[in-house]
Amino acid sequence: MDGPVMTTPPVSNPPSLELLRRARAGDSGALERLFQRYLPSLHRWAHGRIPRWARNSVDTADVVQETVLQTIRNLGSFEPQREGALLGYLRRSLLNRIRDRFRYAARHPAPSELTDTSADAGASPLELAIDEEDRRRYADALTRLAPGDREAIIGRIELGYSYEQLALILRKPTPGAARVAVRRALLRLSDEMRCER
Repeated sequence: MDGPVMTTPPVSNPPSLELLRRARAGDSGALERLFQRYLPSLHRWAHGRIPRWARNSVDTADVVQETVLQTIRNLGSFEPQREGALLGYLRRSLLNRIRDRFRYAARHPAPSELTDTSADAGASPLELAIDEEDRRRYADALTRLAPGDREAIIGRIELGYSYEQLALILRKPTPGAARVAVRRALLRLSDEMRCER
């Protein structure tokens, strides 16, 4: 009669929740396996979501890397409820980081070369056509709108964001949904301005 056969255990591929539990306990190998598991997916998901004009010297891989590093710092406060929750958390964090890139790019436009055809920095034709009273009514009505409506109007009308950019900023699923949000916000603004007369 032979003794028990000794076999080597198969290389395990533990679920993310188990790796996360180990990482929280200080297992750096588990933490590395988690992010090796998710980095390719995050790179694919983020690719093309940050337009060239919003990147400055930062590329998509840098944004993904920053997000992952920030997530590592906050793992202690993250409470997953299901398998795959960490990937969802990483994507949400990455989307917020992309929105931050849009906001930064809007506040810090890239310097452009002055030419003979450069636009005048003076008042626009719209600003010249609207008198001071209308500007005051617009500003007052804008403050009475819900924050999401205000963000939609300022993003589209004042900052000139595209509907693709607004979809990210306003957390809308599609550019079409962002377009509808802007249209509704403008109708509410119009109603507010009429009430003030």
